[in-house]
Amino acid sequence: MLRESRQALALSPGEIYCDCTLGGAGHALAIAEDLAPDGLLIGIDQDASSLAEALLRISQTQLAIHYEILKGNFCDLDQLLLDARIVGVDGILFDLGVSSPQIDLPSRGFSYAQEAPLDMRMDPGTQTLTAAEIINSYNAADLTRILRNYGEERWASRIAARIVQSRASAPLETTTQLAALIKEAIPASQRREGGNPAKRSFQALRIAVNGELDALTRGLDAALRWLNPAGRLVVISYHSLEDRIVKRAFARAAQGCVCPPDQPVCTCNHHPILTTVSKKALLPTSEERESNPRSRSARLRFAVKADKTRREAWAGPEQLQR
Repeated sequence: MLRESRQALALSPGEIYCDCTLGGAGHALAIAEDLAPDGLLIGIDQDASSLAEALLRISQTQLAIHYEILKGNFCDLDQLLLDARIVGVDGILFDLGVSSPQIDLPSRGFSYAQEAPLDMRMDPGTQTLTAAEIINSYNAADLTRILRNYGEERWASRIAARIVQSRASAPLETTTQLAALIKEAIPASQRREGGNPAKRSFQALRIAVNGELDALTRGLDAALRWLNPAGRLVVISYHSLEDRIVKRAFARAAQGCVCPPDQPVCTCNHHPILTTVSKKALLPTSEERESNPRSRSARLRFAVKADKTRREAWAGPEQLQR
């Protein structure tokens, strides 16, 4: 949803844009065109291989912009921007979930369709918990909770019981082993609905391995703090759990007085942080869904921070006081 993201961010030359999920910099480079000349692109990603690809692409661009590439999880947005001596941001984008290159690389273990170790770490260099460890060491109750809460899997308890039963004879080590086991655990009459029967369970394990929902909550809170007056925040989510967190975060930030309804005079002095919030999530066009099937579940929401005027354009690298 590049076109919709770009329109919602509405960036101007010389402003500051932070892509919290840089990936291969596809979105970032297109959106950065609106910053030229002399704007600042901040790219954040926890995946070292994605950062290397993004840095190469950005360094080869002819755009007249400055850029800062930062390795880390967007849940640590406060510290990342402080360390980079950023004073404020005019536009922030979160494009959530796992990227296409991560899915397509079998060794990462994100795909149930390809033989690979049960890994699913987005930052293998620093993360220790893997999907294999969860599958082979968590008890049935904890496995059920993960599959039900993070995958909204109807058959969570059956799948968990089947996992525990199977690993008693030998550990589960590969994605295809797990996918086959999940298929066996789900009643045959239910396997014809909703695509691959392993889809929800793999989503749940990935979320658990990477702590994605907690990271999103922390990242959104930090993003609202770092937005300049009238700055814009755009979030693209891919399942209902993410979208629910975004929707609630925006609603809380847009709330005004929180005094009891029967109180005649406001004493809370609470003011909205956001002045505009998208009333409904934007969906990909039929053309995009056809050309990019992975976009079918995408939901875009955006919000604008309070204040009538935008900040002055970024003055350049000297403003970072390096």
